[in-house]
Amino acid sequence: MSSSIASLLETGTQLWLDSVDPDLVRAARAQGFTGATSNPVIISGLIASGRFDDRLRDLVAASATNEEIAWRLADHLVSDAEGVFQPVWCDGGGDDGYVSFEVDPLLEDPETGPPHDERVARYVELARQWARGHDNRLIKVPATPAGIEALEPIVAAGVNVNVTLIFTLRQYEAARDAVWRGAARLGDLSRFKSVYSVFISRVDVYTARHVPELSPAAQGQVGIVNAKRMWQANQSFWQEHKTPLRQQIVFASTGTKNPDDPPWKYVAALAGSDIQTNPPQTNDAVAESGLTFQRTVDRLPADEVLAEIDAKVDMERLEAVLMEEGIAKFAEPQRALLAGIESKRAALR
Repeated sequence: MSSSIASLLETGTQLWLDSVDPDLVRAARAQGFTGATSNPVIISGLIASGRFDDRLRDLVAASATNEEIAWRLADHLVSDAEGVFQPVWCDGGGDDGYVSFEVDPLLEDPETGPPHDERVARYVELARQWARGHDNRLIKVPATPAGIEALEPIVAAGVNVNVTLIFTLRQYEAARDAVWRGAARLGDLSRFKSVYSVFISRVDVYTARHVPELSPAAQGQVGIVNAKRMWQANQSFWQEHKTPLRQQIVFASTGTKNPDDPPWKYVAALAGSDIQTNPPQTNDAVAESGLTFQRTVDRLPADEVLAEIDAKVDMERLEAVLMEEGIAKFAEPQRALLAGIESKRAALR
């Protein structure tokens, strides 16, 4: 194991791989990673690699539709990763060792998605379907209006969740409260697990574009401050609402977008608690950095920097803009995945 990865784990950070590539999953487990996550971009890349052509050929021969192929392959890859991390889940009593499975992003398509009430019902239906029979699978539900409304019945059905596409404290609190209402309907909380994926680098991309008047001390820090404040809120809530398993923040979107930033900027800034889902290239940079990481998750910038951020960054507008972009980025990869399968179908004939 890389000494830098080891030092990051020693701070208390859990590392979940942002991929379900079978080779990367096994290598990551050997490095001390304890979970993984999936999305349509990851599945598309694996299909394009050609490594799963035999499985695709069998599905095509069985007259599976493009949609059926996409979901069967995603289920297969996530299930394979679950097998790798199952010992972690068992050893920790269900507190770690999870792999996240994303339900249909096209439910949020602004043009083709169903009406709100149908979206809610479909989220509940799909969550129950894809969770069934999987001990260490988290169902990814976005923090959209329909996704948040679906969380209470999903959790009440005994489904563990990864609430994704969170940009603001308002979204986090709405999602967490819905999750807790669902958990309160469970007779037994011993296997109740929820995590909340806070997107970080996209916030700093937003402020660079829309809030250029931030000082050098504040610009590039908003994503970190925002994530740490949600982490603090999460710590406080679950200290008052104790559960057998930890209900945790996932620090997501940790790949740097500013070429002037070191690739481990967000990794270092958020070290010390909860979960990081870093892209493979970010993990490689961390492993090769030679750095010794220390706990920083509970350290905030100077008061004047926080005051400037609070005064100049309109979080309501930030959420509106990033959610509009995020929903597009949520749906487009699924359409690209289906198009990629169609191309493969033609090639494999």
